[in-house]
Amino acid sequence: MSVLAINGGTPVRSRPFPAWPVWGDEEIKNLTEVVKSAKWGSLHGDKTAALERQFADLHCAREGVCINSGTTALQIALMAADVEAGAEVIVPAYTFIATATAVIEVGCVPIFVDVEAETCNINPVEIEKAITEKTAAIMPVHFAGRPANMDEILAIGRKHDLVIIEDAAQAWGAKWDSLPVGAIGKAGVFSFQSSKNINSGEGGILLTNDSIVAKMARSHANCGRSDDGEWYEHFYYGGNYRLTEFQAAVLLAQLQRYPELHKIRLANLEYLNEKLADIPGIEICRPDDRISDHACHIFVFRIIPAEFGSKSKNSIIHALQKEGIPANGGYSLPLYKQPVFLNKSFGRRGKSVDFPIDYSAFHCPVTESLCNDQAIWLRQNMLLGTREDMDDIVNAIRKVKEQAHTLNEKIS
Repeated sequence: MSVLAINGGTPVRSRPFPAWPVWGDEEIKNLTEVVKSAKWGSLHGDKTAALERQFADLHCAREGVCINSGTTALQIALMAADVEAGAEVIVPAYTFIATATAVIEVGCVPIFVDVEAETCNINPVEIEKAITEKTAAIMPVHFAGRPANMDEILAIGRKHDLVIIEDAAQAWGAKWDSLPVGAIGKAGVFSFQSSKNINSGEGGILLTNDSIVAKMARSHANCGRSDDGEWYEHFYYGGNYRLTEFQAAVLLAQLQRYPELHKIRLANLEYLNEKLADIPGIEICRPDDRISDHACHIFVFRIIPAEFGSKSKNSIIHALQKEGIPANGGYSLPLYKQPVFLNKSFGRRGKSVDFPIDYSAFHCPVTESLCNDQAIWLRQNMLLGTREDMDDIVNAIRKVKEQAHTLNEKIS
């Protein structure tokens, strides 16, 4: 039986996985066109408008509004959808912090609920339990590119008259029951940050089928202007949250190469699911026929600690890294345990403020287990590898599992 690399053995692999981002002549061509046009801002060029049309069409949405980041787009979505300040917004506890801080930014109150272990997406049963007379919206996250259960979420929204804002930051082109995510609810938001499968370093977009939401989103992102007003007329609250033509130029090229790269990622995700499902102690995400397409941003699987010699998740990850597999543990804390929420540090320079919720009282057991003991992530660039690369991942996981008893660190 081979010795683990962390214990002095030979690693499964020594070559790197595919680099990210992927780029080529098309990005350079588009950027050169913008430079030579001397129209570098989206108010004057045509690249941003073209991106809005193409991205909205891809997701069967009537309107697209480019914004400088996915985080800002979430804030604008809440305002444009008329979610009042002081209202409660239900969000998953297992997600990136921007989902919740966007709620704080617009004067609302994030309420954290647990996710499903088998999907890592928000649990509709827990949503129902968390609804109060102050609840105004639900913000499901399509985590890792896998659509959340929009059938049940929409039903809950209709039952309680709640706004649904989709955080689709990781879910470009993903489909729930053949319908692209992002325009299923009142509005949806995508991110183009550096790690994302379609990226321009920073950036985001808001999609909607509601013309009023689109109008207000454009105004909030463009200094409160109105399409039918004068240049120096400012009708609504807003800031400068516009995308540049440079970013749009890159994104138009990235959007064109996305289908080819997505095909590779999806084939590798399905292959890993098939192979890892055969390893005792590994739990893959639950299949669901309603998921017509998966965006494949993160490949996430769970380990059962007892099957890995009761070693800590961190020791398993470290062993995989030594085998040449750059796995990571993902979110290390439930959002309600982040210092900013425990300390209510929502004021200037992190000053604590009077706030109606005590986040120390929250407890989401599935989220805590994912963070502490179970969830392991593989980044999307790894899914761009060859079948041999995928076999290396499987073999390394199998090797670490078989030799886990030789690791020094134990769960405390």
